[in-house]
Amino acid sequence: MKKSEIGNREPEVKKADWTKTVTSAAVMLFLVVVSSSPAHAIDFRDIDNPMIQVFLLISFMSFLPAVLIMVTSFTRIVVVLSFLRHAFGGQTIPPNPVIIGLSLFLTFFIMSPTINVVMEKAITPYMEEELEFGEALEQATPPLKEFMLRQTRQKDIALFVNLSKQPAPGTPEDLSMTVLIPAFAISELKTSFEIGFLLFLPFLIIDMVIASILLSMGMMMLPPVMISLPFKLLLFVLVDGWNLIIGSMVRSFA
Repeated sequence: MKKSEIGNREPEVKKADWTKTVTSAAVMLFLVVVSSSPAHAIDFRDIDNPMIQVFLLISFMSFLPAVLIMVTSFTRIVVVLSFLRHAFGGQTIPPNPVIIGLSLFLTFFIMSPTINVVMEKAITPYMEEELEFGEALEQATPPLKEFMLRQTRQKDIALFVNLSKQPAPGTPEDLSMTVLIPAFAISELKTSFEIGFLLFLPFLIIDMVIASILLSMGMMMLPPVMISLPFKLLLFVLVDGWNLIIGSMVRSFA
């Protein structure tokens, strides 16, 4: 074989490896969510055809943002930051791109231990052809379930087990994703609302004090929010609010 032919083939191999990596990771993320559901007639864990994997990737690409939101820490973080913005009284401070971007990077930071376990036990062995796709899928599911179970209340799990009319599993690890994901979602919403309530209290006190002062001075036409916003910002900066809030949220997932 000529040297020029070898040089021309090398980029094709690298491109194929890159495509296989992205395809496997994205399809596995989706299949981890749906494969545990007993309602599906097809067992996705038996799929080991690269063409079918590419088809699933293209078909369910629009579903991946919902997976990111529903099975990670993203929901709690973005709801708490939205509560913080409303507590300030500013409609666009911080702006939406900042809230979404910060929530995404914090999600990657919090989920990195789980992602590393999935990479080590499932995706890397599959890319090195040590595991079949179905075996890699089975290895990828437990770390994600373990993370979600730590953050999910037993009451919420029991609710969806009863609503699904399925027999109760022997252990929490036997729960299907169709039961665990909505239970995890409403648990995250409850936790974020509790944090949001605590965030609102100090800012609400400032609003009440400013409104009382303006009313006593007869300045009823002056919006209290306009006067209280600088004091809220001053309080937030003095207590190093971003450090406290972000640190508390990250530690709440420990």
